[in-house]
Amino acid sequence: MIVYSATKAQFCETVRENRIGQTILDAFRQHLGHNPSPSEAQAFQNSLNFVGNMLQAPSIPADAGVAVEYKIPQSSKRIDFIVTGFNEEDKPVAIVIELKQWTDVETTPKDAIVRTWVGGAEREVLHPSYQAWSYAQFMTDFNEFVDHHQVRLHPCAYLHNCHDETGVRSPFYWEHLGRAPVFLGDESKNLENFIAIHVRKGDRGDLLYKLDKGKIRPSKSLTDHLGSLLKGNKEFVMIDEQKLVYEAAIYLSTSATTTNRKVLIVRGGPGTGKSVVAVNLLVELSSRGKLVQYVTRNAAPRAVYRSKLAGTIKRTRIDNLFKNSGFYQTCKAGELDVLVVDEAHRLTEKSGLYMNEGENQIKEVIEASKLTVFFLDEDQRVTINDIGTGDEIVRWADHFNAEVSELELPSQFRCNGESGYISFLDQLLQIRPTANTNLEGINYDFQVMRNPSELREAIFQKNDQGLRSRLVAGYCWNWVSKNKPNLNDICFGEYGFAMPWNLSVDGSLWLLTEGSENQVGCIHTCQGLELDYVGVIIGPDFKVRRGVVETNAGGRARTDRSLRGIKKMIEEDPQQALSVADRVIKNTYRTLMTRGMKGCYIWASDFETNEWLRDCI
Repeated sequence: MIVYSATKAQFCETVRENRIGQTILDAFRQHLGHNPSPSEAQAFQNSLNFVGNMLQAPSIPADAGVAVEYKIPQSSKRIDFIVTGFNEEDKPVAIVIELKQWTDVETTPKDAIVRTWVGGAEREVLHPSYQAWSYAQFMTDFNEFVDHHQVRLHPCAYLHNCHDETGVRSPFYWEHLGRAPVFLGDESKNLENFIAIHVRKGDRGDLLYKLDKGKIRPSKSLTDHLGSLLKGNKEFVMIDEQKLVYEAAIYLSTSATTTNRKVLIVRGGPGTGKSVVAVNLLVELSSRGKLVQYVTRNAAPRAVYRSKLAGTIKRTRIDNLFKNSGFYQTCKAGELDVLVVDEAHRLTEKSGLYMNEGENQIKEVIEASKLTVFFLDEDQRVTINDIGTGDEIVRWADHFNAEVSELELPSQFRCNGESGYISFLDQLLQIRPTANTNLEGINYDFQVMRNPSELREAIFQKNDQGLRSRLVAGYCWNWVSKNKPNLNDICFGEYGFAMPWNLSVDGSLWLLTEGSENQVGCIHTCQGLELDYVGVIIGPDFKVRRGVVETNAGGRARTDRSLRGIKKMIEEDPQQALSVADRVIKNTYRTLMTRGMKGCYIWASDFETNEWLRDCI
């Protein structure tokens, strides 16, 4: 959607008559249905006057197209300014300009991140070159008109109030500056030349109309790249029931429409290949011209698979294929062809940091797509807000008259393929009674260590052997190292053990980061992912007394959000609250203990509990 469009001559006339601020304000209300913020309105007035003065140069065709505030589809982002026309070879071109009112810019040690005064404070923000390039790249990769007609996109940034190049043009950002140059306040002539070199003839705004109406579809170059990464990659090869589920979803996608919605529920325990099928569906359906997105509530799987699929291209190019489950609150009905919802058990009712946005994530993803594929394991609900169940999905599918299909992935490919180990954990953690009361006949390396240092040493040894191995823990220790990275979070002085939680800078890519074996992961950074060996520290939220598991929500760290709200729930319905907390805590350890393909080593911080666990095996 374009808020305002005109020819260069019309735009410059509006600027000359000092009407541009009010004109954009009126157009903003008309097209977006609300007023811009006061700071946005002021920015329109200030920045567009600078642009208007620069564009008056005769070297830029009077009938070139001009657009202000182009809303990027499937995003809340907007491109500030676009100039369109034809180059000297009569090929369509568009200049993408990111406008900034900044006066000073400081460097940071982070790629594509600068520091400047914005929103009343010093903040870290995207480098404007990266910002402009990423917008242009989105249009290249997802706008069908740009792809089919080979529209040349040339991004740049204009900091009309900034005169010091030290920060914004630091050599640290050369890669981004090479893709999208920055023009400063006293360089309007250079910006004029940049536009004039590329836009030699006007298009009377026709190109803007076609850009705005272009279908949102992944480009062939992008889907070819994704497909090449999956070919021959053993990690993404599908076998047996995985292939059956994959083909069923492909078939459903051929007949799903906004008025004939389809919902596919795929149930499967840990290691059954839910994510393998999900990623394959994302790539294949994209290659068939479908608008598809991979959706999770938990950031870790998104970040890891996004990183793996990016390969040699910039990760930003595929960012739009991976979305948080809270993204679909404002989507139009059936706007997407397919949503592939991995870890669907983690969906919540409300969205946002404070869980106060939207209505219901299950409702929103079904409404936003023609086909919704849910990959589900109800035993991996690990917060009190997780509502992802088969019953809840069917309820909302019925609400939209969607046809529901259900399939299962029964075969276990993690934990050495031992489904008996999963049953053993259910018995051990007292989730449900099973016949597997011990590990007899189960070919899986499960050990209970005597202390945390022994656990750490065992995991380090496996990692040194080339087996990807990491320590994880129940979220029972406050994350003090988040803002003080020189401190340790999980400490047992009597055993000489002290380690931090995973670094905040690594975030959801903790498992892939070099040196992360020296940090401890948690449920939020490893759910949906797998290792060769996992070492699990059981905290004070899980104890055993007289052979009975006693969970304690009070044993969780105050920085943990998974049980936030449990105190209020206890006041309203104590029995229900304790039952919910009990299941969340047990599910958390079950999930942590099923991350290892070859083995799992554990240690409980409570001595009596650890001794009981040792007796059980």
